[in-house]
Amino acid sequence: MSPDPVPGADPQSGTAAASDPQARIRELEARLEEAEDTLAAIRRGDFDAVVVEGAAGERLVYTLENADRPYRVLIEQIQEGAFTLGPDGTVLYGNRRLAEMLDIPQERLTGQPLARFVAEGEAETLARLQQDAAQAPARGELCLRDGAGGERPGYLSLSRLESGGSALLCGVLTDLTAERVRLRELAEANARLRAEVTERERIEEALRQSQKMEAVGQLTGGVAHDFNNLLTVIKSSTDLLKRPDLPEERRRRYVEAISDTVARAAKLTGQLLAFARRQALKPEVFDAGRGVAAVADMVGTLTGARIQVKTRIDPCFDAAGEPYACLVEADPSQFDTALVNMVVNARDAMDGEGTLSIRVGHATRIPALRTHPEVVGDFVAVSIGDTGSGIAPGDLNRIFEPFFTTKGVGQGTGLGLSQVFGFAKQSGGDIAVESVLGEGTTFTLFLPRARLAPTPTEAVEEPEPLAPGHGTCVLVVEDNREVGAFATQALAELGYGTVWAMDADQALAELERTPERFDVVFTDVVMPGMNGVDLARVIQKRRPDIPVVLSSGYSHVLAEDQHHGFPLLHKPYSVEDLSRILRRARQRKGVRRG
Repeated sequence: MSPDPVPGADPQSGTAAASDPQARIRELEARLEEAEDTLAAIRRGDFDAVVVEGAAGERLVYTLENADRPYRVLIEQIQEGAFTLGPDGTVLYGNRRLAEMLDIPQERLTGQPLARFVAEGEAETLARLQQDAAQAPARGELCLRDGAGGERPGYLSLSRLESGGSALLCGVLTDLTAERVRLRELAEANARLRAEVTERERIEEALRQSQKMEAVGQLTGGVAHDFNNLLTVIKSSTDLLKRPDLPEERRRRYVEAISDTVARAAKLTGQLLAFARRQALKPEVFDAGRGVAAVADMVGTLTGARIQVKTRIDPCFDAAGEPYACLVEADPSQFDTALVNMVVNARDAMDGEGTLSIRVGHATRIPALRTHPEVVGDFVAVSIGDTGSGIAPGDLNRIFEPFFTTKGVGQGTGLGLSQVFGFAKQSGGDIAVESVLGEGTTFTLFLPRARLAPTPTEAVEEPEPLAPGHGTCVLVVEDNREVGAFATQALAELGYGTVWAMDADQALAELERTPERFDVVFTDVVMPGMNGVDLARVIQKRRPDIPVVLSSGYSHVLAEDQHHGFPLLHKPYSVEDLSRILRRARQRKGVRRG
């Protein structure tokens, strides 16, 4: 049946509505409600069709088919599988995408139980989802089996649909095949990347080990070469001293040659310890600007007249912008040595002619150097630049290695820059280098700025020589038999009384047995059991009136704890140095013996 056409709006009422906005709104709301009721009636099946008059007076026929057609087109075009299941799980409707996913013609899909298309072992999952969907929307992963027998992963969403008193299920199925392929490809790519990273780390570690071994070989060869030269002089001098009837002048010359060679050997080991950051530093707070200015006065002697020296010392500034001195806490002697080494290196790079620039200033960071990240802080920067030949890019990573040098044979040991590097690192700073081949090089030494007052300089008053037989008694603690025998003999020659202990326990036992016998303790640092620093602290606690002097050629204890608080005599030492430091230690303690 077909109802009478719905008349359009009365022209008079339209005219009235146009003049009354509220009336027009009520008219439109009524027409909207009428349209919704009509559409609902069509879907309930109350009418076969509804004919209305269009805006241009044309007749428009609405049926159930053309009312729902946009929704059907939408369902057919979406990229997800959409379907409706009957109460027994039979497919009542399936869209085109679902048919493609299951690899079955769409017309054959209707009437098939959905359980037929799930993979083996997935029937229970489907049944559970259907049971849960009867109460509330249910979702879960489900593996399907297509018409060719292949498995296809999917994600299923089910919800209840009331239709004519029967409970149906509406479902949406998302194909996860492409996603799983991408995940698998991503996992494979990640595995390849991990393997490449592992292989790269292995290769880099092998390279580092190779470079380390090369550096050790170069270091060993350099040490052996230099020490063999020094030992040759010493051996030759001692052989000549054994000749009978040797004139006094020659004897004195050979003795001086031995003494000078020992001093050169001591300097060589000191440079090696500086590179290894194992030297015993004597840090003080001083003005780096003044230190540079003092060295700059002697730079002209080192560089020669053809090199122009430009020195610039900028003040440091605090957070408020106020200037202050560029104070650092470091070993001033090693600081001067580092400056001289950099100046000599710059002089040689310029072949005796060019411009040498020295600058001191404030820095708020140490740039990323070698394998270390950038360090933000408060630093004093000392830069030394030259207009020389520059450094080849391939050599930049090696210039701080001991015995590495680009100079000709006999023109350098390759230890100068390694001393600067070790001093900077052990002082809490670093050294940077920038170089352009053929244009020049700039080295910048970074040291942490000190916030303490400068260390006051005390006038060193050398004690008066002790008269023979003065009777001062020294407890010598030395585990090396040769060094212990030499020290006790040398002290005996100078009129000291000595008792020799081989380790800390024996020394403490001697002090316990005859506490008033000893005026000073002279101990090595590196010993088995308790080291010399710990022994000195025990003695200081038990007998604060007895001064303790340390002696060492190398000690990680001294390198790590620079503020040990005891006087230190570096090995190798002379008899005069030994006597002087013992007398000074006794003077500071106020010990007197008539």
